[in-house]
Amino acid sequence: MTSTAFTRPLFQSRVVPVIVITDVSQAIPMAHALLEGGIDVMEITLRHAAGLPAIEAVAQAVPEMHVGAGTVTRAHEVASVVSAGASFALSPGMTLDILQAAIDQQLPFVPGTMTPSEVMVARSMGFSLMKLFPASQAGGLGMLKAMAGPLGDVQFCPTGGVSLDNMRDFLALPNVAMVGGSWLTPANLVEQGDWAGITALAKQATALAKG
Repeated sequence: MTSTAFTRPLFQSRVVPVIVITDVSQAIPMAHALLEGGIDVMEITLRHAAGLPAIEAVAQAVPEMHVGAGTVTRAHEVASVVSAGASFALSPGMTLDILQAAIDQQLPFVPGTMTPSEVMVARSMGFSLMKLFPASQAGGLGMLKAMAGPLGDVQFCPTGGVSLDNMRDFLALPNVAMVGGSWLTPANLVEQGDWAGITALAKQATALAKG
């Protein structure tokens, strides 16, 4: 069985903003703000009804931004995010039907895992980049170091408990391709339309990621 597994990121940034958009009009200026700060990827979650149209807006208006769909938790959502223009998708977990839907749709997909068994299931279906979620509750740095031995042929995007304070520790691990977090687009800045503030946070994270 062959998948379009994320063997390496399509984007340059090693920091993936995890974004909840509640107003579609926020999407395009946010994309430009992140790009100005050196981040060329955004994970717009499906946690709000505005998520799917926001993905479509960015995909159409800001082609240089790699926009992905987050919080994909049902197989039928895979076709919806592809139709909206998402270039990849992520999930907090995984089911066999979601994995198969991503394969069928030829959509680069990052399934969520928390245990070695889940990693092995995803790997058996061709996926080599996975979320560790929720990273802090799943053991964080210690879990990633432990899995690097027996499961050294997969990489992770830890999300959940990753912050500006610890992101460099995660990115220093050889089996961490990128990190995800919501601190880059805090709700108060988004609500205020403080795009310069978001650019500043993006620049800070980009500089730290480069070491």
